[in-house]
Amino acid sequence: MTGYAACAASDANSRGRRHPEPPPSHRSEFQRDRDRIIHSAAFRRLEYKTQVFVNHEGDLFRTRLTHSIEVAQIARTIARALQLNEDLTETIALAHDLGHTPFGHAGQDALNACMKDYGGFEHNLQSLRVVDELEERYAEFRGLNLTFEAREGILKHCSLPQARLLGEIGERFLNKRQPGLEAQLTNLADEIAYNSHDVDDGLRAGLITLEQLNAIDLFREQYEEVRRRYPQLPERRSIHEVVRRLINCQAVDLIETSRARLDAAAPADIEAVRAQPEPLVAFSDGMREKNLELKRFLRSQLYRHYRVHRMTAKATRVIQALFTAFFDDVRLMPQEAQHASAELADRQGEAGRARAVADYIAGMTDRFAIAEYERVYNPKELT
Repeated sequence: MTGYAACAASDANSRGRRHPEPPPSHRSEFQRDRDRIIHSAAFRRLEYKTQVFVNHEGDLFRTRLTHSIEVAQIARTIARALQLNEDLTETIALAHDLGHTPFGHAGQDALNACMKDYGGFEHNLQSLRVVDELEERYAEFRGLNLTFEAREGILKHCSLPQARLLGEIGERFLNKRQPGLEAQLTNLADEIAYNSHDVDDGLRAGLITLEQLNAIDLFREQYEEVRRRYPQLPERRSIHEVVRRLINCQAVDLIETSRARLDAAAPADIEAVRAQPEPLVAFSDGMREKNLELKRFLRSQLYRHYRVHRMTAKATRVIQALFTAFFDDVRLMPQEAQHASAELADRQGEAGRARAVADYIAGMTDRFAIAEYERVYNPKELT
């Protein structure tokens, strides 16, 4: 195996920050990025944002925060094996869900519907907006002023009309170029984490069964191996062992396949990586098919389960009702959100007012959104 360090992101080949800053002392530029993410308000709020199950449904279910930490752990392992930049990888992993709404994908879909006449809403773009504009922690600039490479990794996908509005960070979508290797691997580490851990949470909640999962090749292969090796192991420990092996087999496949693709392409540097027609970090064809089978199963049997749907239906009503109330009367929002609305409305009219409302709602935790709904619509709630 050849070394891939030359293809990795580094301080030396970074495209820098939107607002120039003196270099950090005793840490790299990407360590600084990671630290800014961890200290951000948006990162702390992930603790009370839904992954699949709403926060109050149980203490052991994943939240956006625990999911992001799990993605970072998997991604760093893969980055180390491929000799890539671990600090940048961790930064992207920790930041990738910062723009997610309360109530998971149901909240995103509801807010996107509310914003359909004003540019729509997509959580990847919102994560970039959070780090570029919405976090207010520094005297000299808005946002977190992250490096180009971190911002590139946060923006996993983007429509062409949106890309045209984003300057250099949107150019790769217009020119059909790839992101850096750290961004590529973090995208797939995200898939490994949520597929495997949604299996664990779905079983814990009793919404899917081992019998159903044993019809899925990727799960069955690991389950049968665990039962063969540990026939007396209690079921709960068996499930943990299976989930651990699910993660491991996907990570190993990703590392080995990516090594082969990197050896074949032999890119000289990070710009050669970006010029490739396809990502160089990838699963094998066989693992990709198994992943798709598991995704389809989770979509049909877990995410569309009637108990999950009941909560997502409630979430949709909460988001829609809050958007309508705040858009019709911005004085119902706190002063800070009102000021943001006035500023954006001055520049963009109704679309700016709508974006400010979407920013306020997207930043809410599940429980804060529910409390705001009560404060706005319940006559007994006076404040």
